[in-house]
Formats: sequence, C-alpha cells, structure tokens
Amino acid sequence: MVARHDQTTDLVLLEGLLQARRGTAFFARKLNELTDADLDGGSLLPGWSRRHVVAHVGYNARAIARLVEWAATGVETPMYPSVEVRNHEIDFGATLSPIALRNLFDHSAVHLNVEWRDLPADSWHHKVKTVQGRVVPAEETVWMRTREVWVHAVDLDNGASFVDIPAPVLARLLKDITGAWKARGTDKDLVVEVTDQPAALVFGDTAAVSPLEIRGSLSDIACWAAGRGTAGVIARSGGKSVSPVPPAPEWI
Repeated sequence: MVARHDQTTDLVLLEGLLQARRGTAFFARKLNELTDADLDGGSLLPGWSRRHVVAHVGYNARAIARLVEWAATGVETPMYPSVEVRNHEIDFGATLSPIALRNLFDHSAVHLNVEWRDLPADSWHHKVKTVQGRVVPAEETVWMRTREVWVHAVDLDNGASFVDIPAPVLARLLKDITGAWKARGTDKDLVVEVTDQPAALVFGDTAAVSPLEIRGSLSDIACWAAGRGTAGVIARSGGKSVSPVPPAPEWI
C-alpha cells in the first residue's frame, strides 16, 4: 500500500500541520501519563476536571473536521449548532468511562488528520465559519487546532508547561490574545514586552504615557496572557514594581 500524504504543497501550511500534529502527540502523551483515577482530578481551568479538558479536545477535533468537510464539499457543516450544544456536549463527554473518553480523543484526532490529509490543495482557501461567527479560510482550522492541543495539554495539570510549547506557537498565540484585547479596547494603558527573543516583541498600548508594563520570557508572558499564571512575569508602573502581578484581560 502506498502511503498517502497531504495534498497541499504550501510550505507554511505544511509547517502548520506539523505543529498541529506535534501538539496532538504531546497532548496524547500527557493524557497517557494519567491513570483513569487521575482523570477525575482538577485541571487548570476553573470548574473543569481533567475529564472536561479531554472531552473538549476530543469534540473540538470533530467540530474542526466538520469545517474541513465543509471546505471539501461546499456543503455547510457548522462546528456546532450553538454554543449551548457545545457546552452540553463537553459536560456529557466528561461523564464517559475512562476508556471511552480516551477513545474519543484518539479517534477524533485520527479523523481530523485524515480530513486534512485528503483536502484538495485548492480547497484550503474555501471559506468556513467558526463557532464565534468568524468567516475564515479552511487553512485557519490548522491554527485553531494547534492552539487547542498545546494549551490544553498544559491544562491537564500533570507536568506540562508553556515552556514545552514551541516558540512559533507561543508567538502566534500571544499575537492572537493581544489582538483580541485591542479589538475590545481592554489593552488601554497596558504594554507587554517579551524579553528573551532576538527581536523585541512588544504588544499593547505603546502610546500610553504611564502604562502598566508587563515583562517576561515568551513562555511566561504567553502563560500570563492566556490566564494560566503569573510565574516569571514582572509588572511595573510609573517606574515602580507592582505586586502581585495583575491578571491579564480576558481574551476568549
């Protein structure tokens, strides 16, 4: 049997697919390190157990696969009928037996990967709509999934951290988050600076006269911006340290 490969030759897209697949493998490894009893434990997300995180990531793969099918066929297949249905699905998934929950993750990840692999090269630019109502090209589904698997692997709270996430993924995540702040106007008087990259990364209200300045490494800043903690982050205002470090504005 001849192995089948992605049909696109777009190098940027292929690199994105690689990061998504690596993230899926990373999530799978952290999930496999958990015992069935561990799944009942809490995650880094308030109100969610590890079961909720696994169910969400599994159903997310199915939802994104529906968008890829939409791009391939031209037949509209939304991610979810509504946000309420999505939330109910996650709550239901969290009640599954451990083996069923693990199978949900495994099978949905394989299904999505096959949909990506088989999508014709010219279909990657076909428009689909996210659950938030954004109209995006199908190639955006790769980033949507990349973000989910890497960040939620950390949310399983069993040893993974933002340090484990590749720098290109962290940089794009931070760009997404700060872009959401800017769109909502919640970055007023806030400047975020990444201090450990060859080229300076500065986000936020750079025109502010006396901003709250948040500084740290790329992994620590991304962690803070995503609402996952303040370790390693320094806050200053008016030339003075601010302690404790204020939480980041909401972004989702």
